[in-house]
Amino acid sequence: MNSIVGKIPTILMLVSPIMITATGGMICERSGVVNIALEGLMVFGAFFAASAHFFLEPVYGPGSVWVALAIAAGAGTLFSLLHAFASVSLNADQTVSGTGINLLANGVTIFLSQVLFKQDRTKQFMLGMMPGVGGVYPTAFIALAVVIVAWFLLYRRPLGLRLRACGENPQAAASVGVNVKRIRYGAVLASGFLAGLAGGCLVLTTNTQFNSTTVNGHGFIALAVVSFGRWRPEGIAGASLLFGTALAFSIIASDYAVLRTLPTEVFNIMPYAITLLTLVAFSGKNYAPRAAGKPYEKGAS
Repeated sequence: MNSIVGKIPTILMLVSPIMITATGGMICERSGVVNIALEGLMVFGAFFAASAHFFLEPVYGPGSVWVALAIAAGAGTLFSLLHAFASVSLNADQTVSGTGINLLANGVTIFLSQVLFKQDRTKQFMLGMMPGVGGVYPTAFIALAVVIVAWFLLYRRPLGLRLRACGENPQAAASVGVNVKRIRYGAVLASGFLAGLAGGCLVLTTNTQFNSTTVNGHGFIALAVVSFGRWRPEGIAGASLLFGTALAFSIIASDYAVLRTLPTEVFNIMPYAITLLTLVAFSGKNYAPRAAGKPYEKGAS
């Protein structure tokens, strides 16, 4: 039992970025915009957090990690503006727009790594994010705070009601004075902010450097978490715990004799296998906002 309890910090370390990103994806889809660019936005956040921390740590010491996280969140917000402009202002296909950002993220970050560090990944840097209570990284508390704030805004504030209305029936929302495009812009930018923040949390806790595989599908897993969690904060918290635990098994399995007999590939593919299974299991159930993925045109019926 003690050995299992000792793995909780590792599990929370991997759960936190998924939970933060999925919460952003939920907010975005609740407004009616599907954001499959979460993976790319996490990549941008991870790159800018790693680079900022690498350059600032000699100057600011451990405090540079918080500056790096702020820069990561800002980078995610900035690049999500591309998706917001294409999806909301131009009424472009949201899937195509998100895919473009995912491809852009890989190309831009690898190019900048080559320019700044003369290689396809940043040089080694100290983690800087020191463990908190019981060895748990502060990112776990950040993730919990994000989910609680999202729940409060969605279900206890007028803004949340307007946002949910835009995702269910934007024409009806507009008829009572809600600025649908403004709400959707804000939701997309919020998802970019959280995805960038999550990318920073990921690179500053699970790795000592940024490379092209640092994010490694976490954004796509977060998309599955949104669906599995039924677009609700409490569902996303539970689904993130499930998927994060599956990811953690690839790290902690070697500590148990029974699991050590299995090939490591079994645990490496586990989170992605669970993703596919949950998508198949919930494919026939329509919990998504009715207007998700549908462009809004003023005055259209």
